[in-house]
Amino acid sequence: MQSLFDNGPFVPCPTPFNLAAHVLNQGAAGHLAEPKRPALSVLGPHGSQDWAYTELRAAVRGTGTGLLAAGLEPGDRVLLRLGNTPIFPIAYLGAIAVGLVPIPTSAQLTEPEVRRMMDELSPAAVLRDDGIACPSHPREITGDSLRDMQSAPPCDFAFGPPDRPAYIVYTSGTGGNPRAVVHAHRAIWARQMMIRHWYDLRPNDRLLHAGAFNWTFTLGTGLMDPWSLGATALIPEDGTAITALPALLKHHRASQFAAAPGVYRKMLLSDTSLDLPDLRHGLCAGEKLSETLATQWQMATGTRLYEAFGMSECSTFISATPGQVQTPGTLGRPQPGRRVAILGKNGQPVPRNMPGVIAVDRQDPGLMLGYHGAPDATDARIHNRWFLTGDQGEMTDDGQIRYLGRNDDMMNAGGYRVSPLEVETALAPHPDLIQIAVAAVEIKADTQIIVAFYTSAKDVSTEALFAFAKTRLARYKQPRAYQRLEVLPTGANGKLLRRALPDCYKGHQT
Repeated sequence: MQSLFDNGPFVPCPTPFNLAAHVLNQGAAGHLAEPKRPALSVLGPHGSQDWAYTELRAAVRGTGTGLLAAGLEPGDRVLLRLGNTPIFPIAYLGAIAVGLVPIPTSAQLTEPEVRRMMDELSPAAVLRDDGIACPSHPREITGDSLRDMQSAPPCDFAFGPPDRPAYIVYTSGTGGNPRAVVHAHRAIWARQMMIRHWYDLRPNDRLLHAGAFNWTFTLGTGLMDPWSLGATALIPEDGTAITALPALLKHHRASQFAAAPGVYRKMLLSDTSLDLPDLRHGLCAGEKLSETLATQWQMATGTRLYEAFGMSECSTFISATPGQVQTPGTLGRPQPGRRVAILGKNGQPVPRNMPGVIAVDRQDPGLMLGYHGAPDATDARIHNRWFLTGDQGEMTDDGQIRYLGRNDDMMNAGGYRVSPLEVETALAPHPDLIQIAVAAVEIKADTQIIVAFYTSAKDVSTEALFAFAKTRLARYKQPRAYQRLEVLPTGANGKLLRRALPDCYKGHQT
């Protein structure tokens, strides 16, 4: 039997269509949640800041009006350099509502990283909070101005073809440079498959996401998806410690919890009680969930963790599903409505239980439109009717997918995929370094850190290297340890043996 899943396509996205209208009008159901039902609660140690659905819709549509009044036109790209507050998703949806194309970015990015994005995308405006790193731009719209816009008259939704650009997100590619991934308005329509077959999300659910507003995992799973169903999104306020999450989950009666596996791991390691009577289950993405962690969580809470596989280029399309038997060591199954295969070197599906490249149909409604300004890079990921993920896997006899790792050397840092080449490119200009190479190193069970290995003519203090990295890389991309070597490991042809680097690590973590 071939490693192919295809039970027919998902219901086509209607046309005309607008992503923001779909989210704010409760998606395919086409009805509005009760006006005073909380859409969003920002959770703090002394209570919550609540936004009812009526307030959220008014703020989004007012923002759309304000952005057009500022001189922006449909199709313009706008870069979001905003902090971890509700203004981020409101500005994001407000831009999409009127046909602008927002570019959500992490507030952790440094000015050089943002400058590269601006040079590539030429945004018509930058939406910027004070204190967020960003090169100057001739049209900056401040956070205060965005807040004032929320009380403006409501905008009309800009409906159009579902395949037109809606937003752009960045991801790290195998070449070492982050790529701009262009997604269509239809991307939100495709997420109904994951809502049903990963979340099992319901209108009365209260979903707490541990991430920041400006993380794409939070933006989708934590906000857009609950809102498109009329559920309530719970987001901890900026600076909330992981050890505070169990109390927030219990006090605010969260029925679902979403986080990277590392968050669950830290919660288990803390002394905090995990008595969570309202929690139905947890959701994981961003890195592979270990069986040990899943078992420990279930023993501590009585609830299961369900993981999913996707990428910046395509919403999660393989997932463990509540109520279905999952074989240990697998990701789960392709979601009904998807077309997924494990391909061999000839580009054809391999027999079951044989390894190959995980691929999703190029017509999947959740798949990107392409990489901005890089048609060759887009075409390189397409083979016949398949989009090649670059990840290895195999399909079991009963159709579940076992994940076998990346084709390339991408690292994982707290749920973020990080390219070693990007880190090396940023650190190579240090005047005292001769060579540098980075790799993910497992320092204990289920815990990896980014380690930089280097050669130099003289000793270089780790403090100096940490300070240098801080000015050039977002926190999650910065190495957590540095190790000097006499020579970097290479093969017979002189090429770096990156996979040999972890064996060179002596555990001198700082």
